[in-house]
Amino acid sequence: MIKIGVVDTTFSRVDMARYAIKVIQENLPEAKIIRYTVPGIKDIPVAARNLIMNEGCEAVITLGWVGAKQVDKYSYLAMSTGLIILQIMTGKHIIDVTVHEDEADNPDELLEIAKNRAMEHALNLVKLIRHGREALTRYAGQGLRQGRPDVGPLKM
Repeated sequence: MIKIGVVDTTFSRVDMARYAIKVIQENLPEAKIIRYTVPGIKDIPVAARNLIMNEGCEAVITLGWVGAKQVDKYSYLAMSTGLIILQIMTGKHIIDVTVHEDEADNPDELLEIAKNRAMEHALNLVKLIRHGREALTRYAGQGLRQGRPDVGPLKM
């Protein structure tokens, strides 16, 4: 059985894990999903580590929310660095899904960004698990975006 970890935070203003889990369940029904909710983004790396090392998760998707203040940006940088190190140490994919509160002024737009980003990245994770390292190769250089409209490739 494939185990997939889903890490989210209470700091987030959207339950992004709900959307990610739905996509994973629909596209990888044989997977066991283990959800781990932490207070904020700086707690995400240890949760991801525990899911990989202690729970045997094959991959993890993390869903974080970054406030609009500079201190929040520093917290995101620290968290991101921790996840990168953890990926190198474990050899496991950790798909970091992050929404920055200052991405949109309109709460409805921010909600749509969060939902779309969570679902699109969850689908990317499913593709990597199901089809391996070449799963996303056909999309390389296509200017795909999660949470925003695709921008497309540069014309040559």
